[in-house]
Amino acid sequence: MTGVATSDVLQRNNVRVSGDPAGRVIIFAHGFGCSQETWGLVAPDFERDHRVVLFDYVGAGGSDRSAYRRGKYASLDGYATDVLEILDALDARDVVFVGHSVSAMVGVLAANREPERFRALVLVGPSPRYTNDGAYRGGFERADIDALLDSLDANFIAWSRATAPMIMGTPDRPELGERLADTFCRFDPVIARDFAHVTFLSDNREDLAAVTVPTLVLQSREDVIAPAEVGRFVHAAIPGSRLRLLEATGHVPILSAADEVITEIRQFLT
Repeated sequence: MTGVATSDVLQRNNVRVSGDPAGRVIIFAHGFGCSQETWGLVAPDFERDHRVVLFDYVGAGGSDRSAYRRGKYASLDGYATDVLEILDALDARDVVFVGHSVSAMVGVLAANREPERFRALVLVGPSPRYTNDGAYRGGFERADIDALLDSLDANFIAWSRATAPMIMGTPDRPELGERLADTFCRFDPVIARDFAHVTFLSDNREDLAAVTVPTLVLQSREDVIAPAEVGRFVHAAIPGSRLRLLEATGHVPILSAADEVITEIRQFLT
């Protein structure tokens, strides 16, 4: 597809393949500040009947951070390109893409570019735009996002420690907030700042109507990052999509309610 060597792609994004070699490919894409480790409670369940693909975006986990190019990753399209290059390197077709948070929109962009490569999309806590815009309520005013980005730019580690528990949304389980903060702190801070600006200032609302792949939207009942209203907007905008409201709270149900996420994905694929 792109002429990038297979070995370079797999090393660049620290790609890990497991499960049934003859099974349908299911690829799990992590959210901002995270890594493939975030899928540790969900992905293993699919190894018995799928070819499971995990990877890290450039700057995260075990990725090749020297591959980061600010121009390429100035929009989510650069990350979608990486996803398509990974799938091309693996010669993967009929793919189930499961994207958490910002990766939901990365999956939308990838599927719109090569719909023939995908069997289904699963969007966990998606948001096509985080800032309010007229009748659209993304959950934040622009001033809120600017303050968030200023705080992140000033001290990424401190921001991570302060913000992770709020994002996790499980005050009764503080260990999950600490786990998420640890993941944030392993993300390259310079790349994380760029990625945050791209994530929180993106607007992919118009891309939703172009989706032709069967899509499941998974929405926590309480989520300060992507409120339920946003999940309903995504569902309404993607033709024929299915919306499931989780009992889970917080923006990272793949950690706080992994069993519920697994059940919903399996029911959808069945």
